[in-house]
Amino acid sequence: MDTFYLIITVILFALAISDLIVGVSNDAVNFLNSAIGAKAAKRRTIMIIASLGVLFGATFSSGMMEVARKGIFHPDMFLFSEIMIIFLAVMITDVILLDLFNTFGLPTSTTVSIVFELLGAAVAVSLLKIWGMGGTAYDLSVYINSSKALAIISGILLSIVVSFTAGVFFQYLTRLVFTFKYDKQLRRWGAIWGGFSISAITFFILLKGIGGASFLTTEMAAFIKGNTFKIILISFVSWTVLLQFLRMIIHLDIPRTIVLIGTFALAMAFAGNDLVNFIGVPLAGFRAFQELINTPGALPDTLLMTVMKGKVSTPTIFLLLAGLIMVITLWFSKKAQSVTKTEVNLGRQDEGYERFGSSALSRSIVRGAISLSQVFRQIIPAGIHRRIDRRFKPMEEVAGVKIADKPAFDMIRAAVNLTLASIIISFATSLKLPLSTTYVTFMVAMGSSLADRAWGRESAVYRITGVFTVVGGWFMTALIAFLVSFTFAVTIHFGGGIGITILLILAFYFIYRTYVLHNQKVKTEEESVQNQLISGEMVNQETLVTIISQNIVEVLETIQSVFSNTIIGLKNEDRKILKNAKNEVHSLSEKTKSLRDNISKTIQQLEMEAVESGHFYVQELDNLREIVTSLKFITEPSYTHINNNHKGLIAEQVNELNNLNKEINKLFDIIQDRIQGNNFDQLESIEVLQQEILEGIEKIRRKQVKRIKQNIVGTKNSLLYLSLLNEAKNILLHINKLLKSQRDFINQK
Repeated sequence: MDTFYLIITVILFALAISDLIVGVSNDAVNFLNSAIGAKAAKRRTIMIIASLGVLFGATFSSGMMEVARKGIFHPDMFLFSEIMIIFLAVMITDVILLDLFNTFGLPTSTTVSIVFELLGAAVAVSLLKIWGMGGTAYDLSVYINSSKALAIISGILLSIVVSFTAGVFFQYLTRLVFTFKYDKQLRRWGAIWGGFSISAITFFILLKGIGGASFLTTEMAAFIKGNTFKIILISFVSWTVLLQFLRMIIHLDIPRTIVLIGTFALAMAFAGNDLVNFIGVPLAGFRAFQELINTPGALPDTLLMTVMKGKVSTPTIFLLLAGLIMVITLWFSKKAQSVTKTEVNLGRQDEGYERFGSSALSRSIVRGAISLSQVFRQIIPAGIHRRIDRRFKPMEEVAGVKIADKPAFDMIRAAVNLTLASIIISFATSLKLPLSTTYVTFMVAMGSSLADRAWGRESAVYRITGVFTVVGGWFMTALIAFLVSFTFAVTIHFGGGIGITILLILAFYFIYRTYVLHNQKVKTEEESVQNQLISGEMVNQETLVTIISQNIVEVLETIQSVFSNTIIGLKNEDRKILKNAKNEVHSLSEKTKSLRDNISKTIQQLEMEAVESGHFYVQELDNLREIVTSLKFITEPSYTHINNNHKGLIAEQVNELNNLNKEINKLFDIIQDRIQGNNFDQLESIEVLQQEILEGIEKIRRKQVKRIKQNIVGTKNSLLYLSLLNEAKNILLHINKLLKSQRDFINQK
């Protein structure tokens, strides 16, 4: 029996390593987004500073997480075997849940997830225990610390509202003072502002970063608490004098300094506090196993976990190993970069491609905001409005700067984000209010971006939808964590070793699938033409032509392949092939939409002598979109037809489509060769081939009409076949227009 639980303990530690990896991938956004978004330094420098913060925070961690042992449930009411069921269910759920959010690039709270997983598993085991003893659900309060869970939920709601509101208010005031052209104002107020900001961050480090360190005695903690105002005042004066001196001597960049110190502070606090979200449960399980083997005659089904009510320290070696794993993950996790990218893009100052769409709610909010703005403009004098608008006018872009090198927002906003997040977290910690660092940092960043007028009328609906998506995911985290952990605990209780094996296989399968899905997503983004067209300097026409030609050929190759596969799928009534073709068209549609949405940025990269050719590029994309739309109207009805088990094509139709497919493939091959080789001489031969195919389609259409008249084919067959022929005709017409647009684009000098 001891061997069985030893294996479970080993599994808990293995899951802890996985949880550290997926947890850091999620929480990296908390301390990286401001520095990366503002490009406060090279990414390597930012990562080094964050890594040092993580290592310091891990070393100063206060030991085993209280909530894991006794925060959500009363451990003295559970047996060892029951506690291990709870912990195992929690860890399997946590790995799956956090990895899922990371895959879709959505930041969520590791604190909330672990709390509700503990709550779900503990409720499940408690109910099984109660019902086994003939009790009722009213006895649940004996086992569950419900007041703690309610306090956490309240903390979530409060932190979201307070953080967003504070972000809007303080960023608005800061921008009024410093404007976007802040060099002059920094000479006047920079040292005072920096002194206030770094003082807040310093106190944050004392309270949140090393507040639970093992070397911090009770007397030292009491001194910090009792002299809070003095510490902040002395820190403010010291930092203000030092910053002013350094600015005069070495021209210190104060906003950059605030951002880098704030990055270190948040990274340190993350490791010192959120680390226990990942290893707290396994360490609690390890402590429980130690109690089992150290208690003579103890049995898993009789030993109560009274020992877990006391204070337990964490071995330093575990903290150091956890810190190293987190640092390695920080450097190499692509999912961490995806989560960071989501928050940075939602808060960026300029317009461009928006990941999220619009929704009825976001549109209503924007319309309401516009109406409210018009009311204020009527109340407030026009002169005051003009003066305010001038202070919120972004600086003009510097010619020749790579778009990829442009920061998403400036140092002022990044500094406000970090300072304000530190203040809110420190204040809540001093009052012992539960909150999530993820929620605070994200909502502060969103509030400051709104105040900075980053959410203009061109992007507001998409940004608001994105924020609601992330916030909605937070609440879904709590619900899903509770339900899945509850289910897993019940499965382990009744399934034993077999149930554990099944759940572990399920967890590894989910991780593998999300890994594949994320890699496909990253590959698609890397291959996206927008990344190629807007990542470089101002390009000349030759460079632009090469990039555009390459990407158009790639899209045409995919279109050609999808069309052929659709014919094959119809011929063989192969539902899998048709479903894959339908999915490929969806990806094509997203890619061409992305190209279309980024026309402005592409044209902005043209040198002046090449601008005249820009409208031909617009025509190309219009025709490309039309071709993909026609292909969509071929693949989706074809899949639906076969999926609904309707009669397939007759032999005569199969032969007609095979011949049509050969002719269309021939035309596509010629056009792709011409585009790749920039050879647009004698296009008449291509037009002749196109006309021959169009005439062939008309002949096939007439044959189909005769088949309908003779009752050879049914209604479903006829609708599908005639639609396919019509869309194939549209594809031929638009590909010819695309070729001519490419020719004119090349020849326009």
